[in-house]
This record gives sequence, C-alpha cells and structure tokens, in this order.
Amino acid sequence: MFLKETIDRNPELVTFAQSLGLPDTYVIDVDTFVENAKKIKDAAKDIDCYFMLKQVGRNPYLAKKLMEIDYPGCVAVDFREALTMINNGIHICNVGHLVQIPKALIKTIISARPDFVTCYSLDKINEINDAAKELGITQKILIKVVDDDDILYPGQEAGFKLDELIFPKFSNCEITGVTAFPCFLENEPTHNLETLFKAKEMLGVEHVNAPSCNCVEVAKSIQGSGITSIEPGHALTGTTPVPNQVEIPSVVYTTEVSHIYDNKSYIYGGGFYRRGHTKYALVNSEIVNVEEPALDSIDYYFKLNKKFSISSPVVMAFRFQIFVTRSQVALVEGLHTGSPKVIGIYSSLGEKING
Repeated sequence: MFLKETIDRNPELVTFAQSLGLPDTYVIDVDTFVENAKKIKDAAKDIDCYFMLKQVGRNPYLAKKLMEIDYPGCVAVDFREALTMINNGIHICNVGHLVQIPKALIKTIISARPDFVTCYSLDKINEINDAAKELGITQKILIKVVDDDDILYPGQEAGFKLDELIFPKFSNCEITGVTAFPCFLENEPTHNLETLFKAKEMLGVEHVNAPSCNCVEVAKSIQGSGITSIEPGHALTGTTPVPNQVEIPSVVYTTEVSHIYDNKSYIYGGGFYRRGHTKYALVNSEIVNVEEPALDSIDYYFKLNKKFSISSPVVMAFRFQIFVTRSQVALVEGLHTGSPKVIGIYSSLGEKING
C-alpha cells in the first residue's frame, strides 16, 4: 500500500531495511518519525495532540521522544497499553476510548492521574467515581457519543446515544467533554463529528476530542472549529491513506524468502494485519505482487508470484497495527546523516529485547 511512496520519499530506510537480515521485523526511522510529529504539532497550533502508539507496538522509546518535543502525553487504546505507558513514566492524556478500563484495574490506572477517562456506560462512570473517591481525587470524564447515521467499526460498537445524555451529579467524577470515532476519514469529516458537536452543546462541556486520520492536513483544517484535542497515530509514521500527505513514510516491514513451492516464493510472515492492503514487495531491486495470507489461516508466510533465491531480503510497506502481531520492532537513527544505527529492538508490545 505504501511501498512505492516509501521508495520514492524515504529510500534510505528501504536500503537499510534490506541490509538488516531480520525476518518479520518492522523497521522504524526514528528521526523521520519525530519530524512528522513536529509537523503535526505545529499544524495543530493550540489544539492538543495526544499521541497514539498502538500502531507501532506501544513503543516507550518513541513515546519519550514525543514527550521531548512537548507532546502532552499519550492516548492509551486499552488498559494494557495504559499499564505499559505508566510503567515507563509516560503521561496518559486519554484512556478508555476503544476499550474501557476493567474494574480491577481502575484504581491503578486513575491513580496515575490521566487527564481524561473516556466512558460509554453509566455503570463504568460509577466504578471510576468509587475509585476516585477512595483515592481522594476528581477524575475528568469524556463521554463517547454515537448517532444512528454514524460509522461504527465491528468490534467497537459503543457509545451514548444523543437521547441518553442525561447524567446524575457524581461526587468524584466530572463530565468535561465528548469524543467519538472515527471523526475523519481520508481527511474528510464524518457524520460522527456532527454528532460530537451536537453532544457538546447538549452537555454544555468544553472539551471536544476528535480522533482518526489526525494528520497535518486535518490539523490545519480544524483550526477555529471548537475541537480541543486530536490523537495522531498513523500520521506520525506517514502512513495515513490520503494522497499527497505531508508526512514522510517512516516504517517498513522486512523479511526474507524462506522456500519455493510451485514456482512461487514463500516469505516469513508474522506481521500481517487484515486491513493492511498488502499488494507489493521489493525483492532485491524488483517490485513484485504479494498474495496475502487467507483470513482463516495463520500468517506463517506471505506468497510472492515469482521464484527468488532462498534468503533473499524482502521489504514491504502496508497498513499495520504492530501490537496485534508477533513481529519485532527495530528502531534506527541516523539514516539521513550517513550513520545509521539500530538503537534498540523491541517486541510488538513495547518490551525491549536488546540494544
């Protein structure tokens, strides 16, 4: 999906990945990643940017790099990511949006003082209120809202309908904002964003959190709109599916040819994501078609429609969600100053392996 663009716009990354000899590994150009982040933050101006790192494997090194350039903190997509960030000293700006905090972990997570906890059930707010009361704190809450014409992805169905936005007063929780997902697709606002502003007016709250496709172009387009925070994720890596994106691709997947069967090359897998739209692979200097693994099978291998020598290096670039794979992540710095160096290898869940 992004291979040809990455070859054109970040050839140093592609060349370095070919030389690594690490199958089933995502290679991240840290310097370009940080430059992308700066561009998004500059475009957002006074709108807060909460970084989303599930896509790159909840990587704590990258999180710290973003904190160094004055990002206020992260959005934790689920409770496991929240714990990873807490354990690495990363401030949480928003937690609970796509995955609510389980009851047993509420006290642990809110004791880390996240700016906001997103909720989409009254029972969950009450659980958070009880924990906050025990801790002697007040927790700010974002209400996730949804309307009949909004987009909801399978497995993510949740939210208060507009006619349900009547809440009691809580002793230790304060409803201060609203959120929805996805608010943008391919740089264009969705109906979810319209619902978000309706909910803001109905509740009389200040904060409007509008995640999805939060790239430079979206950040520029929402100035003065009333949106108070966004959550750049794929845009940090230059892999939003929009034409002529400002951000430069900074992630590739590297592997190698394992074996030949029926005149086709089989390459080591492990990093497949079912929405990856994997089309092409670079083998040596040749771009060839890729056959994705079937959705009902384990992605032990990808298949190439041509024979190549065993152990030939392969580079691919596609839509990824590293945290749902069994891949490893290699971070490289110095690619564009002529002194590239792998500064760490991590698991897909942000655990350091070596380096």
